[in-house]
Amino acid sequence: MQFDDAALFDALGALDAAGLDTLSFGVIGLNAASVVELYNAYESRAAGLSKDRIIGRPFFTEVAPCMNNYMVAERLESEAPLDAIIPYVLTLRMRPTPVHLRLLRAEDGQRRWILLRRD
Repeated sequence: MQFDDAALFDALGALDAAGLDTLSFGVIGLNAASVVELYNAYESRAAGLSKDRIIGRPFFTEVAPCMNNYMVAERLESEAPLDAIIPYVLTLRMRPTPVHLRLLRAEDGQRRWILLRRD
């Protein structure tokens, strides 16, 4: 499974946490309230944030306020269905990191995905 696979939304939904941990890009799964429910090992290592510290927390206010803007948070909230890849710069811990984000959301909005590919 690759970051830019066309059928990635359905494939992600079929994976358990161990399956998500095998992927070579960051995966963050949010519920409809934008609380983190899934967080893979790749993203944990890359961000330096443990799963225990992230899962169950509001993503845009407590985990990644740098994504609480119209480019990411608002698109995940208002666009359905959504499948977009955008260039982005993370500012976690004041260390700018260029990435590509893939934002995925089904029509019902119950599961939202933020995928991160570090370039």
